[in-house]
Amino acid sequence: MQFSRPHLFGAAALAATLACGSAFAAYPEKAITIVVPTAAGGANDAMARVVGQAMSAILKQPVIVDNKAGANGAIASEFVMRAPPDGYTLMLGYIATHAMNPSLQKLRYDPVKDFEPVAMVGSSATLMVVAPTVKASNAKEVVAMLKAAPDKSSYASAGNGTAPHFAAEMFKLSTGTAMLHVPYKGSAPAITDTIGGQTQVMFPSLFTAMPYVKGGKLKAVGVAGEKRSALMPDVPTLKEQGITGVDVSQWYAIFAPAKTPKPVVDQLNKVLNQVLADKSVVQRLEGHGAEVSTMSPDQLRSYVEQEQVKWKKVVQAAKLTAD
Repeated sequence: MQFSRPHLFGAAALAATLACGSAFAAYPEKAITIVVPTAAGGANDAMARVVGQAMSAILKQPVIVDNKAGANGAIASEFVMRAPPDGYTLMLGYIATHAMNPSLQKLRYDPVKDFEPVAMVGSSATLMVVAPTVKASNAKEVVAMLKAAPDKSSYASAGNGTAPHFAAEMFKLSTGTAMLHVPYKGSAPAITDTIGGQTQVMFPSLFTAMPYVKGGKLKAVGVAGEKRSALMPDVPTLKEQGITGVDVSQWYAIFAPAKTPKPVVDQLNKVLNQVLADKSVVQRLEGHGAEVSTMSPDQLRSYVEQEQVKWKKVVQAAKLTAD
């Protein structure tokens, strides 16, 4: 029997569709790697390990965490961008890699075009903390201190272009204050020097700062967001204290390389949402200072695009550079 040319095209298309479906019907058939763009021991790393362990239990395959720190997340982003789009290499991207970096660095990756958004995981409020030696007990008193002695205080950050850097610059713009920026290679040394009084102010994630605040080693004077954190409800927002325009939610989400098949992306989104509905997972993430939130792949794409616009405006207003 001979098919006419249209029928041949139709048969070929059907065969391709069936082949594609069967190729991913058994996904996953081997270990999945989540690439983390920061060093082991940080907020991103802890979140990836909690989520990865729960994913592994559902998917019946190992989920490996691979730390590739450097260039404010750009090294990990480029690695994942170039990985095969088969669902076996994922990335725990965050606010810096997919929203802040494009305005500060000349990147070799496009945070939107080179990735498939998979699922939002959660966010962590940004705290304004001060060294225990600082006499101020709230954000207004910090502003008064800074205005009384301009350029006498400094703030620590986890590095140029990081969320703590952006938050501090937003604070300076909003309050008309001045502080010297002291960038570190990560949050850990920045917090250590703030605890020791070498730097006076910092804007870490609640995820990072909560143990030190609860232990009395740092003083939390405000939340840089629209609302108080449910994990630290006694700390008022900066907005409640009359300081507006400082809103930094440090979010974390899973991304895959561009052209990862939609059935795989949808399956991963479903699994991650199932993981994030597990009370034990939620409790573990909250224990680290992260609040769970979920999105569809399309919602996450739109959110990333909105965040890029927001942070580009901040970079331009504060005249920030990557150096």
